[in-house]
Amino acid sequence: MRVSVIRKNVIFSPDSKRVVARYFINGDKRTQKMVSHIMMLDEKQVVETLEHTLREFARRHRNISSTFFRHCEKIRGIIEGMQINYDGLSAERKMLIGSYCTMEYAIESAAFFNPSIVADFDQSGLEIGEKRIVISFRATGEGHISSIVFRRGILDKNNNLHVMKIGNNIDKAEIVHKTLYNKERFLIKLAEMHTSNKYSAHIMQELPNEFEYAVLKSMVTKALCDPMIRQERRTALEEVIWLADSFYDLQFKHDSDITERVIFPISDSESRGIEDARFVCFMDDDQSCKVMATYTAYNGHVILPKLISTEDFYTFRVMPLYGVGAENKNLALFPRKIKGKYAMLSRIDGVNNYLMFSDRATQWNDPVLLQEPRYPWEFTQIGNCGSPLWTEEGWLVLTHGVGTMRRYCIGASLFDLDDPSKEIGRLKEPLLSPLEDEREGYVPNVVYSCGSIIHNNSLILPYAVSDYSSTYAVVDMLELMDALKQSKS
Repeated sequence: MRVSVIRKNVIFSPDSKRVVARYFINGDKRTQKMVSHIMMLDEKQVVETLEHTLREFARRHRNISSTFFRHCEKIRGIIEGMQINYDGLSAERKMLIGSYCTMEYAIESAAFFNPSIVADFDQSGLEIGEKRIVISFRATGEGHISSIVFRRGILDKNNNLHVMKIGNNIDKAEIVHKTLYNKERFLIKLAEMHTSNKYSAHIMQELPNEFEYAVLKSMVTKALCDPMIRQERRTALEEVIWLADSFYDLQFKHDSDITERVIFPISDSESRGIEDARFVCFMDDDQSCKVMATYTAYNGHVILPKLISTEDFYTFRVMPLYGVGAENKNLALFPRKIKGKYAMLSRIDGVNNYLMFSDRATQWNDPVLLQEPRYPWEFTQIGNCGSPLWTEEGWLVLTHGVGTMRRYCIGASLFDLDDPSKEIGRLKEPLLSPLEDEREGYVPNVVYSCGSIIHNNSLILPYAVSDYSSTYAVVDMLELMDALKQSKS
């Protein structure tokens, strides 16, 4: 039974005008040469050059001068290593140096895709049948570096989406690293990362059961300064810091609009991008709600699944995920506990869907096979398209299936509410397949989603079009539920 899908004429496309001021350094030697040139300028020349730069770029960024100061501070060690009195430099000279350590990066220039959608915390001032929503996207720019960006809108009683105006400047968050770490859990994650215990054990043995970030950082930095250090030990120690830097809080300014907030790669573990955030409104045992998401951090060699949470879209807590069930992509958290435990979908082997339960939202082990490819359109692999959706009939799970010519389609399955390992029904045909005008893009022949919601008895399904742009579709829930229940018989 084919289910009717109404595609809506709302397109979210890449926008090369959306830029952030990013830290840039071209190696120590070239940076020293650049600083030498600036030090040869007299103060009048410094002020004139700085004023010209500010005229060109101040209107494109919020408080660009503070960015210049921060970026100059990042190379303080290089400057002082040149026998220059850093504290004696004028504010203008520091800003000018920082401007040479800054570049604009167009975060959305290449692709704007893999959306997920959640209800906004604020639902005040709406008409009957309306819902205020927040949509997240994977924005990709030069070098295929991905970040998370947001749009806010209102779904009306007819499921039409009214998107709010986009803010003028992009705001990068302040970063606060976690101060205390649990040694046992830290060692478990190092083992999962296959970090050599031979080279990290000495430092870890000297640490107490609860240790401070600053102490670990100091010990590792001192060890890395050894000119005789072997490459294997250097790599292991760098991975120790890589893991420690993966815990942090993000704080956005309260005068920034949500469309101006970008979660840009922060730590070394995500230096090559933040991929496919699956946001969900999670209801805890006390009926309080927070928005949580899983995403994949990538540094060009290794992936690290992470969990991010927020209660206001201003402050975000970021933590790595642990366990044998959290060693691959495609993790999706259930929106509430099941029989007192957190539940998660995963695709640990890259091919099949798995189900896991845990007492902690960051610890995932004992994955159980849930779904395997069954139909030709998904023979290559099956995975989730975001967090399961609660319905009175069962857990609605949207899936992606990959078939011939690496064509991605979206399917749907229904699972028992009390025991989601029990399948109630599964569509034999894709719910959504790429139409002819959706086949062209960065990766052709793909429709993909990272999360949906139910509104006005309809499934609201945002989806990416061939890894380039995004749109959304609407599906009648009664028709979909009937098709899923009939599919079992």
